[in-house]
Amino acid sequence: MRSGFRLLLLSTFLLIAACASNDQEEVLPEETYYDNARSAMRSGNFNDAERNLDFLETYYPFGRYAEQAQLDLIYSRYQNLDLEGARAAADRFLRLNPQSEHADYAMYMRGLASYNLDLSLAARYFPIDPSERAPGEQMQAFRDFSELLNRYPNSEYAPDARQRMVAIRNRMAELEIHVARYYIKREAYVAANNRARYVVENYSTTPAVETALIILAETYQFMDLEKAANDAIQLLALNYPDSDAFDDEMKFQSSMLKREDRSLSSVVTFGLMGDE
Repeated sequence: MRSGFRLLLLSTFLLIAACASNDQEEVLPEETYYDNARSAMRSGNFNDAERNLDFLETYYPFGRYAEQAQLDLIYSRYQNLDLEGARAAADRFLRLNPQSEHADYAMYMRGLASYNLDLSLAARYFPIDPSERAPGEQMQAFRDFSELLNRYPNSEYAPDARQRMVAIRNRMAELEIHVARYYIKREAYVAANNRARYVVENYSTTPAVETALIILAETYQFMDLEKAANDAIQLLALNYPDSDAFDDEMKFQSSMLKREDRSLSSVVTFGLMGDE
């Protein structure tokens, strides 16, 4: 009885093992995985490319195609919109190949993934202003591109990295302006002034400076700081003489802020009108 039970267990184990072996992926030659991945990339099938590259890295981690496969994996994940995966692959490549002649490419792709990471899939199809989003990965992208330029200033990817750094600074400045406008709506004029001043002091080469100077001038006027307001207006006139903030005679026209009448007479008048 016990012997029969043992035979049954043994038969069951062998059956399970046989099924498992049948389900196992057949390991293909290294070159086959690489050729399949490259062919898939050329046809735009990045899912299949990534799958073959993963097999290549799993079965042949130190093979003849290992370095190129790691670079292709960065690109395939990026094309698949797996931006975190692309950045992780770039980090891994740089860790395993610190002296590679393609290290600048990995750094560039890492920055590019960070640059686009906080722009969700929804933002690709709906009109969401990037300047109104939290900084998120933008500063990480700025650091990534900055590292690329410091280490490889003559890289073929350096010009694009520089342009993206300019775009990031513009976005960050616009974010400060967006927050300043929010504070104006809440009548928190000191906070709005602080945000505008931060733009002038830290993002002086961005287009947002014009709006920042207008906000500074108006908030200073509201706070009865005439000298500071006049200084902001003079800076505005010097750098942006065609600004819409000036009339035809170059007189500054306040428009963002409206000083409310908070006198007792206005409150009484409003109350009497409400009782009619």
